[in-house]
Amino acid sequence: MTSIQGVIAICVIAFILNLPFGWIRANTRKFSLAWFACVHAPIPVVAVIRIATHTPWTYIPLFLLFSVAGQILGAKMKRFCVKAS
Repeated sequence: MTSIQGVIAICVIAFILNLPFGWIRANTRKFSLAWFACVHAPIPVVAVIRIATHTPWTYIPLFLLFSVAGQILGAKMKRFCVKAS
């Protein structure tokens, strides 16, 4: 049985890990190789953490949700910082 603290920790890691990739992705052409790399590069890290902590696969949609949120917020932060300059 996985503890809720472990699941929350992985969610936070997925979110924070995706922030810089969302920042970088904001300036890439959609569906380009760089865009694809920014979207998919953090996935193995989250997967390794999930497997190492023996977290069930049923939590993957939750981790995906936090990853997407990190990507979106990272891109919004980039656009805000560029607009503010």
